[in-house]
Amino acid sequence: MKRGFQVVSFKADQKINLPQRQTQQAAGYDLEAAEDFVLPSIWKGNFLKTLWKIHQQKELTNDDIIQADQVLKPYLVPTGIKAYMQADEVLMLFNRSSGPLKRRLILPNSVGIIDADYYNNPQNEGEIFVQLLNYGLTDYHIKKGERIAQGIFMPYLTADEELQPSQKRQGGFGSTKK
Repeated sequence: MKRGFQVVSFKADQKINLPQRQTQQAAGYDLEAAEDFVLPSIWKGNFLKTLWKIHQQKELTNDDIIQADQVLKPYLVPTGIKAYMQADEVLMLFNRSSGPLKRRLILPNSVGIIDADYYNNPQNEGEIFVQLLNYGLTDYHIKKGERIAQGIFMPYLTADEELQPSQKRQGGFGSTKK
């Protein structure tokens, strides 16, 4: 087995589809949402009040900033799948072209990176989550099975004379921070 996708064991009974390429020469494998998910619009809540204060050149309170930042926080949409690959490969997650154009959904980190050692990690078995932000005017209701991102397997290079990292992966998002 060189590379591919599997359903995570704790969602094996939920009829999760493995990612597929949609045409013969497509580079990307379409990832689907594992469940219905409501993605709130960033234009809700105190974010607009904070923008108005900035526009009026009024001083922002710490609460203003915290509340506005909370609205701008991306959501993690579960896919129910994990990816296995060779040690010198990575799965890169990208927007689908229809995401921003038709649904007003974007990956705020531009490109998601799934490392080979994320597979079967002890925290979540390597389930892939897609970070999404909804810049549309209304909440967006993602349906289970809706294609939300695309993944492309790629080889990568390392630097000459690199010291090999000794840290073992424990989980996902931020698990290797110091």
